[in-house]
Amino acid sequence: MARQKPQAPHSTSLQSRTLILDNGADTIKAGFSSHLDQDNAPGVDQCHIIPNSISHSTRDRRTYIASQLSTCLDFGELAIRHPVENGYIVNWESQKAIWEYEFFDDGAKARRLWCEPRGTNLVLTEQSSAPIAVQRQADEMVMEEFGFGGYARVVGATLSAFASSPFDGAALEAGVPAECLLVIDAGYSHTTVTPLLHGKVLQSACRRLDIGGKTLTNQLKDLISTRQFELQKEDWMANQIKEDVCFVSQDFDSDLERVWRGGMKDRRKIDHSIVVDYVLPDYEEIKRGFARPHDPSSAARKRQLGIGMPREDLVVIANERFSVPELLFTPSDIGMQSEGLVGTILQSLNSLPVGLWQAFLANVLVVGGTSKLPGFVERLESDLRSRLSDDIVLRVAHADDPIKHAWMGGQRLAQDETALKQVIVTREEYLENGDGWMRRKFLGKSGG
Repeated sequence: MARQKPQAPHSTSLQSRTLILDNGADTIKAGFSSHLDQDNAPGVDQCHIIPNSISHSTRDRRTYIASQLSTCLDFGELAIRHPVENGYIVNWESQKAIWEYEFFDDGAKARRLWCEPRGTNLVLTEQSSAPIAVQRQADEMVMEEFGFGGYARVVGATLSAFASSPFDGAALEAGVPAECLLVIDAGYSHTTVTPLLHGKVLQSACRRLDIGGKTLTNQLKDLISTRQFELQKEDWMANQIKEDVCFVSQDFDSDLERVWRGGMKDRRKIDHSIVVDYVLPDYEEIKRGFARPHDPSSAARKRQLGIGMPREDLVVIANERFSVPELLFTPSDIGMQSEGLVGTILQSLNSLPVGLWQAFLANVLVVGGTSKLPGFVERLESDLRSRLSDDIVLRVAHADDPIKHAWMGGQRLAQDETALKQVIVTREEYLENGDGWMRRKFLGKSGG
């Protein structure tokens, strides 16, 4: 527990600079904003995406902390360790090392991320329903270990309510949240459904599907390893394959039929418009893998075997392209006793008064890196529409930048002094009232 400090003179003054830190399981989205710089228009170019990991290469015997990973030349058998699991920080030593390197190390000045904690406010994101022990550890790290001048711990989805709206004609001033929003966040560890009313989380209606980008990568890795090429130690490579070739099918049964072949005697022809060859990197000549149209010819097989020419390592990706992302909508395919994404959304709505359904369904916002899979938003809208009555208006919008969208909302929030004061606890307030009061304020149970 954070230590109680002697009382200090009461002050609600804000530091002029605010660090917005969207601390995701796979990446950190970080950058600065200021309520004194109203003329500086918010922009995604001010947000830095940083790997939230410490990685060790068995080939060059080096350890890479966060953004150091950009200097790695050989990602083969790269061991990647994330301090965040299932949406919560579980390894605080690793998370502290990453934050120190990215924000307080001398090298952070060149990356434009260095800050002096006492002169900086911090807006830190968390998952809804985070365990109290995790919240307490975060508060202690921020206020005691680093000593920030001001601090706000907020549910990541709430920042999306302050970002520029992707819905047509919905323009809000900085610091003003959207009135009603249903945020679907398809992230790395899981997918969450969060209803927001005037920027506040309706906690009882939050729902979570324990399938995210990591689940899909692991499933693709298992399928390729079982059928063609051993990739169990190649997390980085498997993730790139997923990002390069996977898509969400709009008609799963039809697409499966197009690439299915029962055996040698099955005379059905495979639709090669779906099947692709993925050339694997060797990190010498080929630095990054790439996809190309499938070539079923004997010459292609000779290249793969290295007969009469240099050998080429490749895998043929067919139904894996769409059967892996299908897990988001049909988790039972891997034995999970869970509703798919659409069912999870309906569970959330069923926890709300029926009178609010229309308001939320007309403002469904999709964010998160996994939502960038081609066809994701279209499939979500189609399946959700099929389970609603015809008289309900459904609007589903995909954020312009689904990875940085929450950070953009945090930047707009921090540009409005009045809105920022409502969420920030200054260092003076923390010293005067203690950590218990601060946690109650973050829960909305104490005045600011």
